[in-house]
Amino acid sequence: MQQTSEPGRPRATLTEVAERAGVSKATASKVLNGRPGVAEATRRLVREAIAELDYVPSTGPRESPAPQSIHVVFDTILNMYAVYVLDGLIGGGRELGVEMVTDSLESEATAQDRPFGVGRVKEIAASGAAGLVVVTAQLTGEEMDACEQAGLPLVVIDPANPLDERVTSIGATNWAGGVQATRHLLDLGHERIGFAGGPAQSVPGRERLHGYREALESAGIDPDPALMGSGRFEAESGAAQTDAMLDLENPPTAIFAASDSIAVGVLRAARRRGLDVPADLSVIGFDDTYNAMWVEPPLTTVKQPLRQMGRVAARTIVDLAAGKVPDSHHVQLATTLVVRESTSRPRAH
Repeated sequence: MQQTSEPGRPRATLTEVAERAGVSKATASKVLNGRPGVAEATRRLVREAIAELDYVPSTGPRESPAPQSIHVVFDTILNMYAVYVLDGLIGGGRELGVEMVTDSLESEATAQDRPFGVGRVKEIAASGAAGLVVVTAQLTGEEMDACEQAGLPLVVIDPANPLDERVTSIGATNWAGGVQATRHLLDLGHERIGFAGGPAQSVPGRERLHGYREALESAGIDPDPALMGSGRFEAESGAAQTDAMLDLENPPTAIFAASDSIAVGVLRAARRRGLDVPADLSVIGFDDTYNAMWVEPPLTTVKQPLRQMGRVAARTIVDLAAGKVPDSHHVQLATTLVVRESTSRPRAH
């Protein structure tokens, strides 16, 4: 069934989009395919024309046996996590003969909380992309509906919010990784262990928190709400959460950070107070990006296979575009504990 703006009206063409926007067909095509060389004001006109004409391909699997591009939308590319995932997507695309067209939401503080809009989904579908990969950006029900109606295969890496069962997601074994990190600290003799978390609605962040709680409870320790924080996956958030915990009458001797970026902030806050890591405070992260290897001291962390997640996402999009049904709608790749120099036994009092 085709998407039309009015009953009985034929599906709009690219020529009509160009005419409505007052641009050439070549310029409209550039906008649809995410190509450079078009002013933002012109892009806005083309996008508005797409929305007004409801210009989308017909539903169902794509007819082309060899899709040429996959559109990737990040919440932000201004962190090492995004660089690793993008590297995997590009590598996977190269193996499949598919080009990656990348985009990101605005990089202000509220970017992770802002959806990118149904109009953008329709624009991507109209470009003829094989599918859409969304990385740590929120998706609304309306946007998921738009993908389904346009026949646009959708894969989400590390969902920023809960998704329904029709959406394929790819991530790491975040719960198991949370258990691994916390058990490592428990095995070293720590009992007052803090958790510096990501956004409360983040699916991976919540899974890591649940793993942390499970490990504590299995060791007979009641999780202390005062030792559990939440914020953004950023160093500034990690520093703020750490300051709050270290101001407690009974502060933690170790902190599990829900990402390496958060862990950098934990280390910064400890350093400002003159604390020695790991003698006074053990710190463990999650991701194993370059941040973990080059901070001082080198960071003990939980490695998640970020590049592999990107490669799997690329392969999944191509399979969905070919009409294949995925074996699982929720793919989780194994995490590994990497022990470096930021954790040790607590100082004897």
